[in-house]
Amino acid sequence: MTRQTLTMAMTAAGLAGIALPAAAQDICGGAGANGQWIGGSEAASDVSVSDNYMEQMALVLMGNEYVALFNVSAPTDVRVEAAGRGGGDPVIDLRDAGGTIVLSDDDSGGGGASRGEMTLNPGTYCLSMASYDGSPMTGFVRVGRTEQEALTEGTSMPPVSPPETPGDFTGGGGGCSAVSNYLADGGPIDGSLDMGASVTASVDQVDAWGFSLGTAQAITITAENPSADPLVTLYDGSGNYLGENDDFDGLNSRLDMTSPLPAGDYCIEMVALSDTSLPITVTVSGFDPAAQLASLYERGEAAPPMDGSYPITNMGALGNRVRQDLQTTDVTTWMSFDIDAPGLVVVEAISNGIGDPIMVLYDDFGRLVAENDDYGGDLDPLIAARVLPGSYLVGVRQLNEGETGLVRMLFERYMPAQ
Repeated sequence: MTRQTLTMAMTAAGLAGIALPAAAQDICGGAGANGQWIGGSEAASDVSVSDNYMEQMALVLMGNEYVALFNVSAPTDVRVEAAGRGGGDPVIDLRDAGGTIVLSDDDSGGGGASRGEMTLNPGTYCLSMASYDGSPMTGFVRVGRTEQEALTEGTSMPPVSPPETPGDFTGGGGGCSAVSNYLADGGPIDGSLDMGASVTASVDQVDAWGFSLGTAQAITITAENPSADPLVTLYDGSGNYLGENDDFDGLNSRLDMTSPLPAGDYCIEMVALSDTSLPITVTVSGFDPAAQLASLYERGEAAPPMDGSYPITNMGALGNRVRQDLQTTDVTTWMSFDIDAPGLVVVEAISNGIGDPIMVLYDDFGRLVAENDDYGGDLDPLIAARVLPGSYLVGVRQLNEGETGLVRMLFERYMPAQ
């Protein structure tokens, strides 16, 4: 296999990449500030005229993401892909020059790899790759035209066709190619979504839902039934891809369109990755930034503020050995502790075989220090991390939805030898 461009990029502190970093700080709304030109330089990263695909290998550590930049000089059918090594599970987001996400994917490349294809207009684009579960991962990122060699096999799922007539949601069946099912009991949504609108049906019954916005509005779409494992994809009335989500909260899906969508018609394509006969509850509501943050805190995907506005148990200065018993649920329980000198902290969550806890550790700036789910051949997590003076947050929750269990927390602090 010939590779036109192969560069190594490291996102961990202290590791330098070969590809040239982006000079401008506002590329893709700031998302590309630390990105690497996938062709090795800006001039060599034009996918419209490249003789072959462009590829980089990247090491992603500590919950960070790797960003590859490329240019499009003429309308071009582009394929973007990411494949992990050794069982790595990458997720990708493609942003335009303004920072709007125009494509997101998790597993469309097959075997955990990510893949997406779409026609891109002239401009600069940023392709970010992150590890699905935040674990360290080495992966390949590839950008090429659709006629050039693919990195991934792709799934067996047929591509989604756009509506035959822009804005025409009057057919029956066939996904977003023909939609007759409108939310809110058969009527178009009027743009006031504060109270939300929900419907429930299996994918066998309804494989797409249409709705209308009377005014520009940011929205949230959720699809709930983990046994069905729903995947939602959003298109506008002209069949343009706007975004998708698979696993946001466990196996449930949630798609946040944080920038207001223009007034008009929209289509939600539904796929059930596990069982197409099971009912899925689909909800469209107005996007609520505060609710989004609270949801991130509840899942342990972001550290809550330590200003007293969110419930955190303060343990004070951490001793050499501290034990704490917690009754845990699928909502993260947060604890904080203080460190007055450099050293090593080991934290264990012991369930004695009841439940499946998962644990995260953040510093007081909200940076993820470490996370763990299963350690030592069982379902109990363990984190060992070097720490500096400051405050730290530990979050613990049950991995499975609706699960509860008593967890015994063990904190041990080790000081360097003098």
